Amino acid sequence: MPLKPQLPGVVDDLRAIVGSRSVITKKSRARRFTTGYRYGEGSVLAVVRPANLVELWRVLKACVNAGVIVIIQSANTGLTGGSTPDGSYDREVVLINTLRIKGIHPIDGGQQVLCMPGSTLFELESVLKPFDREPHSVIGSSCIGASVLGGVCNNSGGALVQRGPAYTELALFAQVDAQGRLQLVNHLGIRLGDGPEEILRRVEKGDFSSNDVSTDEVRHASDHRYCEHVRQVEEPTPARFNADPSRLYEASGSAGKVAVLAVRLDTFPAETDTQTFYIGTNNTAELARIRRDILKDFECLPVAGEYMHREAFDLAARYGKDTVIAIERLGTARLPRLFGAKARLDAWMRKAPGGLRHASDSFMQAAGRCFGDHLPTRLRAFRDKFEHHLILKMGGNGVAEAQAYLERAFPSADGDFFACSQKEAAKAFLHRFAVAGAAIRYRAIHHRTVEDIIALDIALRRNDRDWFEMLPDSITDKLVHKLYYGHFFCHVFHQDYIVRKGADPLALEREMLEILDRRGAEYPAEHNVGHLYAAKPDLANHYRALDPSNMFNPGIGGTARGANWKN
Repeated sequence: MPLKPQLPGVVDDLRAIVGSRSVITKKSRARRFTTGYRYGEGSVLAVVRPANLVELWRVLKACVNAGVIVIIQSANTGLTGGSTPDGSYDREVVLINTLRIKGIHPIDGGQQVLCMPGSTLFELESVLKPFDREPHSVIGSSCIGASVLGGVCNNSGGALVQRGPAYTELALFAQVDAQGRLQLVNHLGIRLGDGPEEILRRVEKGDFSSNDVSTDEVRHASDHRYCEHVRQVEEPTPARFNADPSRLYEASGSAGKVAVLAVRLDTFPAETDTQTFYIGTNNTAELARIRRDILKDFECLPVAGEYMHREAFDLAARYGKDTVIAIERLGTARLPRLFGAKARLDAWMRKAPGGLRHASDSFMQAAGRCFGDHLPTRLRAFRDKFEHHLILKMGGNGVAEAQAYLERAFPSADGDFFACSQKEAAKAFLHRFAVAGAAIRYRAIHHRTVEDIIALDIALRRNDRDWFEMLPDSITDKLVHKLYYGHFFCHVFHQDYIVRKGADPLALEREMLEILDRRGAEYPAEHNVGHLYAAKPDLANHYRALDPSNMFNPGIGGTARGANWKN
């Protein structure tokens, strides 16, 4: 059992461990840590920012001794509130932000990497470039500064078809057992010594040799089965989703129920010989056929295959324009800092009246209007002709396979395609990326006429042919816009609904989820449950097994909030 809370002294203990400047108790200063990127907000006793793994371990010991709740957070870029407090708890909450704990150590010439809690996807991309290797995810989460460990802990997906969800069975983590004892679990497959602090110092410094690294094939550092799994287009289950029990393993899918201190991950060869094809159609069956044919019959899987509906295209063109321009002008290296500055300003302005709280969005929207049309002519022409858009990127021998297939299939009565130039390909993928923030920007600019956003993240069955959603008028009448986009070959879709002022978003969402249940969809697909979705039994059992005393991130996925899983 956790000890009875000893709150008067715990903040002093934390200050003694990390220094007074790294313990935040003032609400206004803590707000950027306690407020989610898109959803979630709550109060904490303190925000603690350890500088290294030993400090983090000592902070955890102090929290266990005090009997407080611990929420672990890194980049705070999650979309469902999973790394911020939510509502009330039966104990005080200490939020530990790990972003200061940097470090990425290549293993075996970059074939694998060992990542610390504060390492970001962008930093990992930079480390791997000299090896001609890439991480699980590239443009997307990397641009907003997302952490590597956050992706693993939440089974995050991505646009790259061949790589599946973020996953590893090789991790170093701290866990509290049923008796309330803190334990360090080293399943990295690397010999690092005996005592916890020795292990933590050595892993952070990369103080190990190749002889210390186990290369057995019992534990895997990526989802090695996904390439075959996604090809099974007759299966009545989704290719990937957060509650898939086959992808819940210790740190993978842990969602903060243990303190993950390091992960060992596979990397992937960088794709160099690639070609992007832009496909447009007014017939959803045409895209369904393309997906099935490529997954079943092609020797080479696509590198990426991103879907975008015309309405999503239009909103991204207007409300994501500044994002595309920022990436082009500033480069992805500076973008996490830009997003971070915006997040801090937004958190500070959150309590401001009326339109003032949306000042940063208004400024960026106005800045975008200073530039001319940023989209290539052929993309605009396809927007006018076709409702449904697929951006297909192939590599190696897959380029010729796709070229020959598409030349046989198009032009058709309903669709057409073209092979993109390098500039068109880059623009197409950036434009697709910009859709993700378009609904949020629209809500900020039109806050007087928008009630809220419903953001669904769904996985359809692999054998679904009727993949495009058709909502009843009783729902669409209450919506301003519907944005459909996603990872088409994985059958994972992001569906953002902008709700009219005065409508009830929660009631609408319940109706939408009932429709998805009837379709056999799983949700969430890759953003994890956070505090927005109910964890299904397999996922809830995973959480309970990892954290039997319910000290870490209680209430996640609608589970019990009380100590020892009491409601």
